[in-house]
Amino acid sequence: MTNNADNTPRTRSGTQRSYVVTGSASGIGLATKQLLESQGHQVIGADLHHADVIADLSTQQGRAALVDGVTHLSGGQIDAVLAVAGVDIAGPATAAINYYGAIATMEGLRPLLLGSPSPRVVAVSSITSVHPIDQELLDTLLDGNEEDALTRAAVAPQVYATTKRALSRWIRRQALGPDWAAAGIPLNAVAPGLVRTELLKRLFEDPATQARIEEGSPMPLGGPYEPEAAAELLAWLASEANGHMTGQTIFLDGGADTVLRGDSVW
Repeated sequence: MTNNADNTPRTRSGTQRSYVVTGSASGIGLATKQLLESQGHQVIGADLHHADVIADLSTQQGRAALVDGVTHLSGGQIDAVLAVAGVDIAGPATAAINYYGAIATMEGLRPLLLGSPSPRVVAVSSITSVHPIDQELLDTLLDGNEEDALTRAAVAPQVYATTKRALSRWIRRQALGPDWAAAGIPLNAVAPGLVRTELLKRLFEDPATQARIEEGSPMPLGGPYEPEAAAELLAWLASEANGHMTGQTIFLDGGADTVLRGDSVW
């Protein structure tokens, strides 16, 4: 970052942008916020704590609080949304945050993007989106209503993987619609493999658990990585440079998707 004569910050590209990052208090969200700020951008972080906007994305009230808080802090205009917030605690909360909270973030903040010359939206999916899922829950997430989906999530297996597949499917369905491509807004997702967050580090303290996790998401290229690697890809997808990629889920997974699905690309 450099400054011009009037001390206005300038990024490497010469343009300071305004970003919103959910899940900004830890993990990939925190790394992304810090990276964007180091590049000279303005970042509004949202999370349950230690954030500019405090919002619980598992509830309607929290989703409304996110939109209200960002609108107030941004003055009504932003350049990009990064829907990073997510949990893996099984049950209804996982579905409420990972799927409905992410969609509410993207749709709720979309009007604030319309004044940007280069609006962008990126969400975080997961390598688990190609793992076994619960078909009934997936169908309800994509084509049903939240109440029924949360009821199913209370008893369904593979809730986390199912919500991440549903999120990638939603992005694929929506990206070319009037609210997104027709409005000049690329809409994409990143599907990380194993990332060295505090949760993963705790799980890896048990060798048997580590072996099970690595078997489910094998990463021949480099193995598990630090959150900053995911932040780099998220930042690029949300930048002015990405003017043509949309509807995609990019697997940043050390080859795990290729191991699990081989050459099945269609």
